[in-house]
Amino acid sequence: MGCDSDSGTKSAGSGEPSVIAPGKPGEAAETLSAEDAAGRRSDDDSPNSADLAYARMMIAHHTQALEMTELAPDRAKSGKVKGIAARIAAAQGPEITTMRSWLEAHDRASTAGGHEHATMPGMATKAQLGKLRAARGDAFDRLFLQLMITHHDGAVSMATDVKAQGNNIQIEEMADDVIAQQTSEITRMRAMS
Repeated sequence: MGCDSDSGTKSAGSGEPSVIAPGKPGEAAETLSAEDAAGRRSDDDSPNSADLAYARMMIAHHTQALEMTELAPDRAKSGKVKGIAARIAAAQGPEITTMRSWLEAHDRASTAGGHEHATMPGMATKAQLGKLRAARGDAFDRLFLQLMITHHDGAVSMATDVKAQGNNIQIEEMADDVIAQQTSEITRMRAMS
């Protein structure tokens, strides 16, 4: 079916509503039947390598955040630090579950593929995690906030990248959630440090 020159709201001869699909920059828009538009959207939504890499890496990224937050109840002095750690754990645990489910549904390769921590922005080194485990009281609070702010900045960077490079709407929605939630938490943590 070619482009319909009629600017009406019905597809030619079908009586069904039409959908105007914008073209890429410099290209004209197309008028599609609702059925064609629905089919095109599902094709356009297929995950690409950026979507798959984001889900895999964000699982590892969130897992490290959970390792850090597990230390707070016994080591932090500040109730605010303990509170933000609990909020982070409560949000990121379910996000890991969601991303694992998404990967099981979309990844044709192994979902267990690991990534080097150095390739992910914001990841704490083994030495930094060792210092955090050894710290108590005010020293823990300062180091936790420093490491978690950097960690969250890295997650926001990864989410921003997948929004520009990815293709799957569910991953884009997850990335939007990461950006909104972690940007808010960065603001809170900066106010505590």
